[in-house]
Amino acid sequence: MRVLVTGHLGYLGGVLVPVLMGGGHEVVGMDSGLFADCLLGPAVADPGGHRIDIRDATEEQFRGVDAVVHLAALSNDPLGHLAPDVTYEINHHASVRLARLARAAGVRRFLYASTCSVYGAAGDELVTEDAVLRPVTPYAESKVRVEDDLRELADDHFSPVFLRNATAFGASPRQRVDIVLNNLVGHAMLTGSVRVLSDGTPWRPLVHVRDIAAAFLAALEAPRPAVHAAAFNVGMSSNNLTVAQIAERVVAAVPGSTLLITGENGPDPRSYRVDFSRIRDRLPAFCPRWSVGDGAEELYATYQAYGLTWADFHQRFTRLAWLTGLREAGRLAEDLRPAKFASAR
Repeated sequence: MRVLVTGHLGYLGGVLVPVLMGGGHEVVGMDSGLFADCLLGPAVADPGGHRIDIRDATEEQFRGVDAVVHLAALSNDPLGHLAPDVTYEINHHASVRLARLARAAGVRRFLYASTCSVYGAAGDELVTEDAVLRPVTPYAESKVRVEDDLRELADDHFSPVFLRNATAFGASPRQRVDIVLNNLVGHAMLTGSVRVLSDGTPWRPLVHVRDIAAAFLAALEAPRPAVHAAAFNVGMSSNNLTVAQIAERVVAAVPGSTLLITGENGPDPRSYRVDFSRIRDRLPAFCPRWSVGDGAEELYATYQAYGLTWADFHQRFTRLAWLTGLREAGRLAEDLRPAKFASAR
């Protein structure tokens, strides 16, 4: 199958592309390269493709493509608050436009990287894919809007699929530390302290980046009736943990570290526990393997092996700081296009 992956030079893409290629699929990338230099260790092979902003994609670029995996987005809540208008432009409008172009070009399956944060302030009850969505950030709201609009595009020839990933963790060739486990492990290694700024009580479902890749591969290869216009929570029930429990796993993984729950930011309204039975029932090829404890140990070993520094932690692998640095260096326009693309428009 010929698969176009948007955001292939990002955190998820760096892990997913080798998985797809290992499954025998031909991969074509589409990425503006904003995070191409955010490397921790050796880079994976680039399958090549289109070095463009997704807002500038054309129908021709989807000709001959069997399926699209759409990862590209402003990918966390701080970025969404930094530029909410641009967040909606990229995460919502550009994503829907991308799906329309793919559909017009004859693409038959469109796998969309959504998020479990669409459930927002859901409380202690397990939420299924049919639960009321309560997004509390521009990032999560943009994901809800895309799901709604893509569902209207579904027909006998075009199958959108919504993979609502739990909060990702784990090592990638293009690393991030602005997601909870990756952050806590890095801070613990560099300072000896596992520091939680909330009160530690919010629930978070977590999933390893390699398990996310396995879910996309399973959804790509599944029979159409199993996935057509369907949403799937991606993760496993044993990784539904409170932030305090996640921090305890980090203390166990990082020698000499201690836990400090400051509570200085108060209670976090984002709290949700997620039911993963649908993906288990409909996509039996998906077998998640990574516990949070295993991931913490992997992250610590990876950070040690490649010499994670304080500068890396606060700049290179933190999305908001990295993009702010690109802006200040004149490499990024106000609309978050790389300057070379913005000047050519």
